[in-house]
Amino acid sequence: MDFASLLDDLFAPPREEEPAAPLPSIPFDYLAVVEELHSGRIKVSDEALAARYLESETDTGLDFSALLDQARAALAGETPSQREELPSIDPDCIAAELGLGEPAVNLREVRRRFALSNHPDRMPPHLRHRAMIRMQIANMLIDEAGLKKKRR
Repeated sequence: MDFASLLDDLFAPPREEEPAAPLPSIPFDYLAVVEELHSGRIKVSDEALAARYLESETDTGLDFSALLDQARAALAGETPSQREELPSIDPDCIAAELGLGEPAVNLREVRRRFALSNHPDRMPPHLRHRAMIRMQIANMLIDEAGLKKKRR
C-alpha cells in the first residue's frame, strides 16, 4: 500500500453502516436558573455566605479525598473514627515546638528537623494545606530569629 492510498483510507468519509454515537445531553435548564437569580427571588449575599462558612467549623486543611473517604466509610456502614486532632497553626505553639527560645539553637538544624516532620509532601492529602501553613509560619519565625541573632 502506498502513502497516497493510506491517506485516502484515513480521510475517507464514514460508511453509512456505522451509526454515529449519540451526543451526551444533560437535562438542565440553565436559562431558568439565570432567570431565577435575576428575578430577585433567590438572594445570595457575601456576608451571609461568609457567616455561614465561619460558623460551619470546617477546616481548610480538609481535602476532597478525605471527605470521600468519610462518605465511603459511612456508606459501608463503618462507624466513624474520632475526629483527628489537627496540628496547631498558632505561631506561639509552633515557636515552642521549634524551641526558638533556647540560647544556642542552630536555626538551620531547627528548620531541617521541622521540615522532616511537617513538610506537606510527607503529609496525608487531607493535612497538606495545614502543613503548608505550618511550614510558612515556621519559616517566618526562624527567619525572624535569625535576624534577631544578627542584630546582637
